[in-house]
Amino acid sequence: MVDATTSSRAVRAIHPALRDDIADLVTRRPLPGPHLPALNPFLFLNHHGPQTYPPGNRGLPFGPHPHRGFETVTFILEGELSHLDTGGHESIIGPGGVQWMTAGRGLVHAELSPERFKQSGGPLEILQLWVNLPARLKMTTPAYVGLQRADIPVIQREDARIALVSGDLDGRTGPFASLTGVSMMTVALDAGGRVHLPAPRGRTIFCYVVRGTATIAGTPVAAFNLAELGSGEAIEVASDGGALLLFGHADPIGEPIVARGPFVMNSEAEIMQAVRDYQAGLFGSFS
Repeated sequence: MVDATTSSRAVRAIHPALRDDIADLVTRRPLPGPHLPALNPFLFLNHHGPQTYPPGNRGLPFGPHPHRGFETVTFILEGELSHLDTGGHESIIGPGGVQWMTAGRGLVHAELSPERFKQSGGPLEILQLWVNLPARLKMTTPAYVGLQRADIPVIQREDARIALVSGDLDGRTGPFASLTGVSMMTVALDAGGRVHLPAPRGRTIFCYVVRGTATIAGTPVAAFNLAELGSGEAIEVASDGGALLLFGHADPIGEPIVARGPFVMNSEAEIMQAVRDYQAGLFGSFS
């Protein structure tokens, strides 16, 4: 997996996820942060929960809203998430499942709790990652795929169980086909274990500790922290008590990033056009 000639990446900085609750939804956000506006092409991560909803709750607050110019990758760790969009896609994804939406030229979607969750309550923990698209793909046709836990291959690598969402690892290919070659996975590391993870040279690494404490390239990183990594080809991760990581890598996009709310484009003019198109109903509606 890693030979003597492979160079290891070191932790350059640790970025804590800051609390920014949405209504009664516990929310932490490490990206963007005060010292890390983006981790090109990774733009944004919301960590919702972990928390337990009581019976008779109102559920998630993400009613219909628009997007253009990027992709959302949503990891349902606990609970359930209902997806509905103006491209005609609809699903309810349970624990261990993933939703991958390409906003492209624009759509409206809603991310809500199913009625059964609102009635019975239960644990909830969700990660949503925004991934940028290059200019040539920002106006691509919107798309959505939602897969359950059973649809995502799990690879045993050293002392870790890796749920491979996209990209290739150890001869397996994740079920989500990224337009830009993004590789994403969750890494569940055993207590007292270690694992070597690929970090191809020239690629941007995304490494967020969801649970537990991980020692990443010799640096302890606690839950709710994003590790910014230097150059190299591999990363060694260990944990005394066990840990869960959101991990991935992608080619950086060498283009301007102009983000305004739900739109991510390359210029202010394109942002204003997105606003006009949305107001003109070009993203579609549920009515």
